Amino acid sequence: MSAPFSARTAWSTDPVLELESVAASYYDDERTLAAPQISDVNLTLFEGEILLVVGRTGSGKSTLLNAMSGAMPHATGGRLDGRVRVVGRDTRDFPPRMLSDVVGVVGQDPAASFITNTVEEELAYSMEQLGLPPAVMRKRVEETLDLLGIAELRYVPLAELSGGEQQRVAIGAVLTTRPALIILDEPTSALDPNGAEDVLATVTKLAHDLAMTVVLAEHRIERVLQYVDRVAHVGADGHVTVGTPEEIMADADVAPPIVELGRWAGWAPLPLSIRDARAHSADMRKRLYQRGLVVNKLHNHAVQPLLIAEDIVVEFPEIRAVDGVNLNLNAGEITVLMGRNGCGKSSLLWALQGSGTRNQGSVQVLDEATGFSWTDPKTLKPAKRRNLVSMVPQTPTDILYESTVHAELARSDKDAAAPAGTTREILDSLVPNIPDHLHPRDLSEGQKLSLALSIQLAAKPRVVFFDEPTRGLDYDGKKSLARSFQQLADDGHAILVVTHDVEFSALCADRVLFMASGKIISDGTAVEILPASPAYAPQVAKITAGIQEESHWLTVSAVKAALGHGEIS
Repeated sequence: MSAPFSARTAWSTDPVLELESVAASYYDDERTLAAPQISDVNLTLFEGEILLVVGRTGSGKSTLLNAMSGAMPHATGGRLDGRVRVVGRDTRDFPPRMLSDVVGVVGQDPAASFITNTVEEELAYSMEQLGLPPAVMRKRVEETLDLLGIAELRYVPLAELSGGEQQRVAIGAVLTTRPALIILDEPTSALDPNGAEDVLATVTKLAHDLAMTVVLAEHRIERVLQYVDRVAHVGADGHVTVGTPEEIMADADVAPPIVELGRWAGWAPLPLSIRDARAHSADMRKRLYQRGLVVNKLHNHAVQPLLIAEDIVVEFPEIRAVDGVNLNLNAGEITVLMGRNGCGKSSLLWALQGSGTRNQGSVQVLDEATGFSWTDPKTLKPAKRRNLVSMVPQTPTDILYESTVHAELARSDKDAAAPAGTTREILDSLVPNIPDHLHPRDLSEGQKLSLALSIQLAAKPRVVFFDEPTRGLDYDGKKSLARSFQQLADDGHAILVVTHDVEFSALCADRVLFMASGKIISDGTAVEILPASPAYAPQVAKITAGIQEESHWLTVSAVKAALGHGEIS
């Protein structure tokens, strides 16, 4: 459908986005309006600005994005008070389809937005709907393929893409229409560190060189903070505070490790980049290395394998995703599997779990219920397999079946033969106070993930797999999840986590594996492996590293343990 207005003029200095006294609420039922998710929001964005939206999991960040895009209330329901204008168009009068030429949105679940079959078709689809000339479409498709580094995926079916590849294609499908406003909900959550940097560099180029206005919500604030102009913080009470990154990070209830370390050390001004933090940290580095303390997280226990995999091969048409992997998972050990998008991590995970493709090799899991015999999980029925090898997938709704949160929790307690309230207790430790009456599919991505995690943890399987478990979780949620993992490990479980989240890996990993081209290329402790990689080193490791020496300190808590809890000059 063609746009109701002509294109924005090149000489316009009018705002791209305006929010005036905006409040947004949803209905508890057909007549009862719940308390506002966000309230009294006033914000003006001009061309070329990049705004970061932050807040605790479930605080209302997605609601704010829906208000900005015009999706609320037209597509999401609920009630929107105040005024939202995009390039002068009032969203009360212009539903999303009448804003599609000026607003591009990429949601938390990129695959949910796909319409076509292949990458090239998906990139062209939105332009077709806007009636752009074929020559323009071809040129923009080529530019976008190159810009996002996905040219080799041109003819690949969307169903065959990894999670990170899906994210890039979804962003590309928005970029081809050249909107005035781009809204990105967790744009780097499924990307490896190098891929995330590429996407953020592209977003920055679009803002700085092409004058597009960008709004993005992120829980991995450490990745994006240095790129943005302003930050909007959504508080627990729905109040939205807007300011510079330095102003908001000074006391926000969500803070990346670099900010947490800077607050504790008393650094001023508060550093937002590794370079700025290192300018403050010379005394800290000196004291750390003088003490010679190596905080190396290792358990003192005899190694007891719970899963043994030998020569695992997974093949798909024209690709060998997993190429002869050998792997033991041990009781009491948290193993993190990392690597570039598309290197075979998820394929290996599903092959080990038993329900995925396995063309060659063997997997044996210790089954204590049958007298400590070894069992191939591929031969088991799903219910029995869950008790031995449990999986929390990238898309949590794959294991959410009921119509309310309460029903999911009750079914989980029953299936796990656990006391009533067990799953709710686990859920509240991750994300407190999710209402019982809500439909699981109406939750935020972080809340969905926490619910799925709680359901799987309630069964207390001896071997537990997690595929990107921190998507949508804030920093406190990740710390709580790390504690849950540690409790499982202390109880003798073996845990395997596939993740791109290096800060979470630093919090919880005993052992880190790196995968490339279907093979395990490195295997060691977190302290050995993570600081050795410039891309995968945690922020604290980069700040505390010597000029030619890797850091032994991966987290703020490790630095505090080494130096004590006083302030550092």
